Amino acid sequence: MNYQTTLLYLTTVAIWGSTWLVITFQLGTVDPIISVIYRMALASVLLFSLCRFLGVTLRATRLDHVFFMIQGVLSFGVNFWLIYMSEMYLTSGIIAVIFSLIVFFNLVNGRIFLNRPIERNTALGGLVGLCGLYLLFSPELSNASSQQNALTGFGLALTAVFSASLGNMAATRSGMLGHSVWRINAWSTLYGASALSIIAVFTGTPFTFDYSAEYTISLIYLSVFGTILAFGAYLKLMVIIGPEKASYGALMIPFVAIGLSTIFEGYQWTIMAACGFLLALVGNYLVMRKPR
Repeated sequence: MNYQTTLLYLTTVAIWGSTWLVITFQLGTVDPIISVIYRMALASVLLFSLCRFLGVTLRATRLDHVFFMIQGVLSFGVNFWLIYMSEMYLTSGIIAVIFSLIVFFNLVNGRIFLNRPIERNTALGGLVGLCGLYLLFSPELSNASSQQNALTGFGLALTAVFSASLGNMAATRSGMLGHSVWRINAWSTLYGASALSIIAVFTGTPFTFDYSAEYTISLIYLSVFGTILAFGAYLKLMVIIGPEKASYGALMIPFVAIGLSTIFEGYQWTIMAACGFLLALVGNYLVMRKPR
């Protein structure tokens, strides 16, 4: 990696590794879909302002807007809505480990939508990663009282990963055509917030707000750092080295996230969970490793 790539990589890992825990401060009084709407709307306003300040044009073709919309609805809308809900059932560190499977999804979707090659070690890595996730979830599944919660959280998180990966494909396409990272994300966060707002209106979800310091500060952090800076760095990485290599950061993010979860959420480790965690990381490594 060169200096720029390394800086973008470390920025993505450090910020996203912390956002999983920060999201927990958004849960409670305000419905998850409303919290995501606030987060994306604030990020969109700031991104449009940044584009104007930097002199970045916001003009794009209708086809470009279609891909901005796909990215916004899938990555900034559905993805985060499901992630927020999944953290109501499982600890933030566990969700981060599940989300690391985006490495596998990006490889497969990159092949389908961007015609990027897949190495044979992808299948082996995916299998090892799935075995690791099974072991990681075994302590939760062995407890009958929490089994349903574990399965619900896992289902929501896995669907979020798939949605985010599809959004990554649209984002990579836009970036490879030379669009500014700031322009892409400004429009995409707007589309994401708009799509969720329509869902919220039709489902009758009230637009409430929590004026506590914890909620407000976490909202600002997630909007500015978790959305604008981290996604900006991540999108730039996808353009420079491709979506499958950019998602390599997902290998390191769980270390940060589950470490914070252990400290602040009291996550209880078992030997089986530790083995599962390591297997999940090994599986992702095998997916990303260049074949000899």
